[in-house]
Amino acid sequence: MNPPDRSSSRIDLAALLLRVALGSMWISHALLKLLVFTLPGTAAFFASVGLPGALATPVVAVELVGGIAILLGWQGRWVSLALLPVLVGATAVHAGKGWVFSAPGGGWEYPVFLIAMSVVHVLLGDGRHALRRAGQPPAAWRAA
Repeated sequence: MNPPDRSSSRIDLAALLLRVALGSMWISHALLKLLVFTLPGTAAFFASVGLPGALATPVVAVELVGGIAILLGWQGRWVSLALLPVLVGATAVHAGKGWVFSAPGGGWEYPVFLIAMSVVHVLLGDGRHALRRAGQPPAAWRAA
């Protein structure tokens, strides 16, 4: 009987921790826009930086649904990849305001860090503790 592979266990734990942190961030960021800034307020902010205000609702929706999917590990690595354009857009909006996100108007360090963590998630994968790992066929297909 072989001992358990400790490096594999650590990788799965790291993937779980990354998914929980990244998914929670997306969920909280969507809820911030929805409950604190409100959809009309988010739309007004988008318009003030040259984006269509109508993007507020779909952006909040993809952040919320994407965050839940990442948190659960439901095709999470592909969700992280799909959400990268939102982070690139956020970086572009905040790029001229300095580095620190707490600067007036927000800086670019927060979205750039989240880009890095999303890329790590894409490369690392969802880990063993995922609901449905990306690239994993449905159970019915595997049984066939």
